[in-house]
Amino acid sequence: MAAESDKKGAGKEDILATKVDLANLKADIIKWMFLFWIGQLASLTAILQIFLRK
Repeated sequence: MAAESDKKGAGKEDILATKVDLANLKADIIKWMFLFWIGQLASLTAILQIFLRK
């Protein structure tokens, strides 16, 4: 019985997230959000320049 419960719990370490993992994930999400915002601002600026140019 103990060997079966060890087999079931053996892969659990890969699933659980630590505070460090969550902090790294949060930092990555913020980094990608800023990159997305910069891209959106650049494309909006380009579109406005095209439409406002006479």
